[in-house]
Amino acid sequence: MPAGTLYRGREGMWSWVAHRVTGVLIFFFLFVHVLDTALVRVSPEDYDKVVATYKTPIVAVLEYGLVAAILFHALNGLRVIAVDFWIKGARYQKQMLWTVVGLWIVLMLGAVYPVLGHAARELFGS
Repeated sequence: MPAGTLYRGREGMWSWVAHRVTGVLIFFFLFVHVLDTALVRVSPEDYDKVVATYKTPIVAVLEYGLVAAILFHALNGLRVIAVDFWIKGARYQKQMLWTVVGLWIVLMLGAVYPVLGHAARELFGS
């Protein structure tokens, strides 16, 4: 495969950027998650306060963003594996990218109620 084949065109560039950005966001989430979980050993009262803030509607929206980042990163990672290891992968990378985006949108629409349902009920009543 000639150099630059994988990320030829705007779509490839943006998928590369999105893959790196989502990876960094997931890393920072995991870093914060380890810190807040470790807080339970230092101060159980403070840990309870932190966990209470996680039940707010704003954090529910952030959780939805986390789901979006993890899902895109995972699906795009599978696409990158296919491009790298499938002999025809480079030829079909653009189609696979649009398949990833379409599947990501469908799955994110399906995640709206499970992830944001509690926040909506809290804001607007049951």
